[in-house]
Amino acid sequence: MTTETCLFLCGDVMTGRAIDQIMPHSVDPALHERRMKSATGYVSLAEKVNGPISCPVSFDYIWGDAMKELHNRQPDARIINLETAVTLSDDWTPKGINYRMHPGNLPCLSSVQIDCCVLANNHVLDWGESGLRETLQNLRQVTLVAGAGETANLASAPAIIHVPGRRVLVFSASIGSSGVPLDWAATDTRPGVSRLDNLSANSIEQIIKNVAKFRKPEDIVVFSIHWGPNWGYRIPLAHRRFARRLIDSGQVDIIHGHSSHHPQGLEVYRGKLILYGCGDFINDYEGIPFKKKYRSDLCLMYFPVLGDNGQLVQCAMVPMKIHRLSVQYASTEEAAWLSKRLTKKSPKFNIRLGSNSDGSIDLRW
Repeated sequence: MTTETCLFLCGDVMTGRAIDQIMPHSVDPALHERRMKSATGYVSLAEKVNGPISCPVSFDYIWGDAMKELHNRQPDARIINLETAVTLSDDWTPKGINYRMHPGNLPCLSSVQIDCCVLANNHVLDWGESGLRETLQNLRQVTLVAGAGETANLASAPAIIHVPGRRVLVFSASIGSSGVPLDWAATDTRPGVSRLDNLSANSIEQIIKNVAKFRKPEDIVVFSIHWGPNWGYRIPLAHRRFARRLIDSGQVDIIHGHSSHHPQGLEVYRGKLILYGCGDFINDYEGIPFKKKYRSDLCLMYFPVLGDNGQLVQCAMVPMKIHRLSVQYASTEEAAWLSKRLTKKSPKFNIRLGSNSDGSIDLRW
């Protein structure tokens, strides 16, 4: 009998700045940015474009129509890249842009039953080591975490999600090209993130050995990686080789890539799904007049279904749009734009995207 497991995956969930300010609790809105000195300024930008937001909003407000989609599809495991510290620490790191969310807003994650937050990204340490320790402590009250920890061993260990008939193991790592500083890497004595020095054969071998320590025969393994720049559709050859070799190893079943602020190309390789860049899912860029050609207001919910041996059975993608700092269903025209753009940017991967009557997009290979 075939066991099938449905996952919900998305890209960057950025619950700091304006998102934090509209929720029931909020940190000091003061920012250390060159062009914006208060997080409330980003709220004003969004309101200027699409109308007023009645604050405070409910904890599930930011998820909008995504709540309906999750309720209808009932995925077995829900995995996001949380690109925000959850802390009251004032030990901010001078890096241009810093994200943090008030711990009182943690119900925004539990309200949608997030099973795992991957944290190996370039914002989780925005408020120093004390902020990271608090973030880990806070998040562990409501969900599992992967990719960051009090030591290197904890940062590289998987989150283990128990689903019907099997387990889902989520490993998380980052590389420097996504803006993760070298000194953010966790060590035996210092908290931090799981950070790869490079995407070399040696790095791949270390990952495979680490996965093998935890994996059981029936497990599904998700390798979540924060890599590459924020903008652009070019997928480096090094990324393709890295992802494919992890799948070749037989230890990894799906690559969950993120860092780009818009969805990138995707591939099915040897029956396994590679998401090179999932794009932002929740952000406060609404009303910011830059990089408009990439449409970072448009995002995707990914629902891959994996069968025996982690083989991809099907993958539905639901087009969404950030509107008034809430995720809403994209229009027919916007969904068509996303489908056409992703098809155009995945020419080497021999995939096709088909539209369904419910507005979702099917991955065909």
